[in-house]
Amino acid sequence: MRLRDELVCRLEPWELKLVPTSYDVVGDIAIIRVPESLEHRSEIVARAIMRVDKHVRTVLRQASPIYGDFRLRELGFAAGERKTETVHREFGCLFKVDLKQSYFSPRLSYERMRIATKVRPFELVVNMFAGVGCFSIIIAKHSKARKVYSIDINPAAIYYHKENMRLNRAEGTIEPILGDAKEIIEGRLRIVADRVLMPLPEKAYEYLEYARSALKPQGGWIHYYGFEHADKGEDPVEGMKEKVSQKLRHICSGFEIPSGRIVRTTGPRWYQIVLDISILQNS
Repeated sequence: MRLRDELVCRLEPWELKLVPTSYDVVGDIAIIRVPESLEHRSEIVARAIMRVDKHVRTVLRQASPIYGDFRLRELGFAAGERKTETVHREFGCLFKVDLKQSYFSPRLSYERMRIATKVRPFELVVNMFAGVGCFSIIIAKHSKARKVYSIDINPAAIYYHKENMRLNRAEGTIEPILGDAKEIIEGRLRIVADRVLMPLPEKAYEYLEYARSALKPQGGWIHYYGFEHADKGEDPVEGMKEKVSQKLRHICSGFEIPSGRIVRTTGPRWYQIVLDISILQNS
C-alpha cells in the first residue's frame, strides 16, 4: 500500500486502482507492469517507486510477456538511470545480470536456498537451465557439492554466469556449459548426476526424460518446476504430481514424489509448482 499512498495525490482514483500492488526489484532496478490504460502515467508511478524504495536507481516497465527460449521480455525505460545491468545480492552471493539479455527472478530466492540445503556432501549436480547461475552458485557457496554442471542455451546468460562465478569465487565447483540441455546430457552427461535441477517450467515436462538419463544408475533426485492450473477446490500440487507421474511411469522403473509446493502464483488460478522427485532405480 505504500506505493498507492505515495500516489494518492498524483493520480485520479480510477487510475490509482490500476497501479500494480507489487513489483520486482533486482539489485537497484525495479520492474513494473503498468496496464496499457495507465501507460501515460508510467513515469509518475516509477518516480513514486524510487521515493518509496530509496535504493532503487532505475525503474523499467515490462512491455511484453516473457517469450522465447531465452525467456526474455521487452523492457521500456520509466525513470532514473538509463541502464538494464545491475548486481543483485542474495544469501551472501552477488549476481550481475543484464535484464534485457537474460532472465532473472528475485521471487525464486527462497527456492534457491531450499535446494542448496538439500544437496549432500560430494554430490554431482546437473542444472539443466542455469541462466546467470543463481541456483548453481548458491549451491556451490552453501553446500559441499563436488561439482555442478551448469547448462544454458543463452550466450548472454552464460557470459554473466561466468562473471558471477568470479564474483563469488565459485570457479572450482561449477562448470558452465553453453548449449541445449538435452544435447549436452546426451553427449557428455549421461548417468553422472546425483541430483538434477529443472528450473524452467516451460521446458521441464518435455525434458524430463533427459533429466532422468543424467542420473546415476542407482537413481537420485530431480527438482522439477512446472506451471499448473487449478479450479476452485482443486489442489495444483496434486494435479502436477499426477501429470508428472504419468510420464515417469513410461521412462523409469521406480520413483516417488515425497514433496511438492507452490512456489508462487503466476495468474488467476495458475501456479508455479516444484516437485522433489526421488528416482529409486534409473533404468
